[in-house]
Amino acid sequence: MIYIYIYIQILELGIIVHSMIIGISLGASGSPKIIKPLLAALSFHQCFEGIGLGGSISQAKYKYHTIVIMVVLFCLTMPIGIGVGIGISNVYNENSPKALIVEGLLLAASGGVLIYMALVDLLATDFMDTKMLSSFKLQLGASFTLLLGIACMSLLTLMGA
Repeated sequence: MIYIYIYIQILELGIIVHSMIIGISLGASGSPKIIKPLLAALSFHQCFEGIGLGGSISQAKYKYHTIVIMVVLFCLTMPIGIGVGIGISNVYNENSPKALIVEGLLLAASGGVLIYMALVDLLATDFMDTKMLSSFKLQLGASFTLLLGIACMSLLTLMGA
């Protein structure tokens, strides 16, 4: 049982770092052509990320005050990141090579954290569950819905590009 507590805390930390980096990137973006599609995609993204994190937190059966702290941290990191990004954008030229490199590195780090969390912390534990492993129909349905979700998020990305 101690394993699941550590697992959820690592998941929460990864999602918080990811949300902060994405918030900074969104706040630092000055172009409405970038902000509007990014905001739409991030709204869906944060919603489903919150659902995944909430499901994991409920499985761990934390005490009430721990759950409140985790939820508040999840809810506040992206807005704080956006505020930091807005503050940073007033200080630097967003079209300079340095700024573009830093923004690219932040987005790459954020994407890497997200991919790791999704594959290792969320999907692997769900797909390795004994109930999932014993039912081919459940494996097929889960795989199909996973691919459908990937296709929908990819479509949102293409529409924003």
